[in-house]
Amino acid sequence: MASPKLHDFRRIVVKVGSSLLIDSVAGEVRAGWLTALAADIAELHRGGRDVMVVSSGSIALGRSRLKLPRGPLKLEESQAAAAVGQIELARTWSEVLGAHGIGAGQILVTFQDTEERRRYLNARSTIGKLLEWHAVPVINENDTVATTEIRYGDNDRLAARVATMASADLLILLSDIDGLYTAPPGSNPDATLIPVVEAITAEIEGMAGAAGSELSRGGMRTKIEAAKIATSAGTHMLIASGKIDHPLKAIADGGKCTWFLTPANPVTARKRWIAGSLEPKGTLTIDAGAVSALRAGKSLLPAGVIRVDGQFCRGDAVIVRGPDTHEIGRGLVAYDAEDADKIKGRSSPDVMTILGITGRAEMIHRDDLVVGTAPA
Repeated sequence: MASPKLHDFRRIVVKVGSSLLIDSVAGEVRAGWLTALAADIAELHRGGRDVMVVSSGSIALGRSRLKLPRGPLKLEESQAAAAVGQIELARTWSEVLGAHGIGAGQILVTFQDTEERRRYLNARSTIGKLLEWHAVPVINENDTVATTEIRYGDNDRLAARVATMASADLLILLSDIDGLYTAPPGSNPDATLIPVVEAITAEIEGMAGAAGSELSRGGMRTKIEAAKIATSAGTHMLIASGKIDHPLKAIADGGKCTWFLTPANPVTARKRWIAGSLEPKGTLTIDAGAVSALRAGKSLLPAGVIRVDGQFCRGDAVIVRGPDTHEIGRGLVAYDAEDADKIKGRSSPDVMTILGITGRAEMIHRDDLVVGTAPA
C-alpha cells in the first residue's frame, strides 16, 4: 500500500523526545536543531494545519540547571528537577515559535487527565481553544506532581493519548531511528525498514526493541504501544528520524519513515466510542426545534432542553430524547445534572446569572454528540 502524504492531514501532533531536544553532554537545548524544527512547524502552520507538540525535556533541563550529578534520581528529585526545567522548556518553545509569529501555550497533563472524563474534557477544551486561536499547544507530562503509580513514564503513549483527545488525524513520533525495522538495525545488518504497517500484529510487536539512549525513557516497544492507542482511535501514526535538521520537511519530501495506518478517522472513532462504549447516566428530553437543530449538525443548547432525568456529572454520557420520548442520540454532557436542570429551557446568556459562573454555551457540543444511535 502507498504511504500517505504529510499534506493530507489537517491536525498533527509532533512528539519530541529528550534525547533529540537536549544535548546529553552539555545538558543544554540543541538550539540549531530546534530552530529548524520550529521552521518546519511554522510551514505546516502557514498551510492552515493545527499543530501540537508533545515535548519531553523538563527533567533533563532541570538537572542541568541545578547541576545535579549523573545517575538515577529519586522520585522527589525528579519532580523538583522538572519544576525548574518546565520553566526553561516553556520559554524555549515560546521563543522558537514566537520567531515565526506563532504563540505557544504550555499544557501539563497527568495520566488521570487523559483517563478521567471530566478532566479529559477540560484538557480537550483547552487544546481546542488554543488551536482556535492559532497557537501551538506544547504539552508535557506534569512530572512535578505525577507519582510513579499514576504517570505515563514515556511521552510516546502520552502523545498518543493527546492525539486521540484532540481528534488529531496524524501523530508523528520523532525518534533516534527512522522507523520500524524487521530487526534491530544496530546489531543486524540484514534488518530492513518497514515503510507501512497496515495492522499491528503479534509479528509487528515482536520486532520492537528495548529502550534507546540515556535520556530516553521509551523505546520501540512504547512506540508500538502508542501506535495501538492512536490507530484504534482513528489517528494515523508515523515514526521518523529526528536526528536530522528539518525532520518534518524530510517527511514531506518522502524521507524514510514507518507509517501505521488506521481504517477509521478520529471523528468516527470517537463517535463510535460515545455511542456504544459508554453507559448512559441520564436523559435529556428536548423540544422539536432542538431535534431539528441536532439533525442539522448543531450542538444542543440549554434552551432546547425541556426535561432532565438521572444523576450524572459533567463528562458523563446521556441519552437525548425528543418530545415524543424517541431516542435522538447520545452525547457527553457539559453540566452536572443539578446545574443542567437549573438552566434547561434558558438561553445561553442566562447561564451565568443562574449558576453564578460562565459555563459552556452548549449543553452537549456537537463534537461530543452522536445523532441517530437508537438501538435497532
